[in-house]
Amino acid sequence: MTLEAIRKKIDKLDSKIIEFLNDRTKLVLEIGQLKERQGAQPYAPDRESAVYRKIEALSKGPLPKDAVKAIYREIMSASISLEKPISVAYLGPEATFSHLASISKFGSSVNYVPCMSIAEVFQEVDRNHVDYGVIPVENSIEGAVSYSLDMFIDSELTICSEIMFEISHNLMAKCKMNEIKRIYSVPQVFGQCRYWLERNLPHAELIETASTTQAAQRAEQEDHAAAIASKLAATLYNLDILDEGIEDLSHNVTRFLVVGRNFPSPTKHDKTSIVVSIKDKVGALYDMLKPIRVNRINMTKIESRPSKKKAWDYYFFIDIEGHIQEPRIKKTIKQIEKQVRYLKVLGSYPFGQHTCR
Repeated sequence: MTLEAIRKKIDKLDSKIIEFLNDRTKLVLEIGQLKERQGAQPYAPDRESAVYRKIEALSKGPLPKDAVKAIYREIMSASISLEKPISVAYLGPEATFSHLASISKFGSSVNYVPCMSIAEVFQEVDRNHVDYGVIPVENSIEGAVSYSLDMFIDSELTICSEIMFEISHNLMAKCKMNEIKRIYSVPQVFGQCRYWLERNLPHAELIETASTTQAAQRAEQEDHAAAIASKLAATLYNLDILDEGIEDLSHNVTRFLVVGRNFPSPTKHDKTSIVVSIKDKVGALYDMLKPIRVNRINMTKIESRPSKKKAWDYYFFIDIEGHIQEPRIKKTIKQIEKQVRYLKVLGSYPFGQHTCR
């Protein structure tokens, strides 16, 4: 078959794809009208999760599944914006990993609002200035983002989704590597690139910044300076990427949470997050965890944080498999509640799938 003949076939397929996309969008708009009458939000994490699982099962190649998912992310992003324009706050500024993680979740058709702190993200959602907020909560190498956990104690917002975002760190500068005297980045990034820096730039001064974007700005402004940041930051600030993927361990994943005001419906692939404060007695932690074991619930995470109200008094953040609407999860939560001083359900939401860096 000639090149021209193949291209004609592609043109015909493109025409059908556009026709099908518009037919799909008309159905989405009908759903939007139904949701509006019911007072439901246009973004439905449970439906999003179901769509991704469906297309992953249907996709047999040669187009990679990640590519198919990225295409559908933008289709759903455009569809949501047609139902109702939504806005998402994230820990900024632009080009931070929180920004990239937000885009990987919501696509490019929503309005993004950068915030200067995790507290500000919560405030923007709580005051109805935005529909959702995206915050980092945990890194597979460096552990929990403590301040994010602390915010949930007093906030009425709920976790409605999570993002498992694969992080890749890049060294960038205007100068050559052997001319670098200072490197800017956030403390967590230095921790994730510690051994690479010791091997390759042992004499460079490591200077902490508030964000990786600010690090790139400093590298753009100063001589003999470099930054460790995202590829998007290098593009925005006209920096050369001297080396990429400099993190010490592969599978460097940061978990982000999407905070909002509603619990998604069950998907059969969910987790529930709770926070508890245990009683001051011998065996209190064992008694609190016992219902999880007895009811054969899988606990995927437990993290302790000082309560800041009393010395050696702690909150425990716990993730378990299942949705709060499932009878066994509801039963387990009630049993735990009898063993503790304080219990709060932070959210029930679909398990996050790994997204591209």
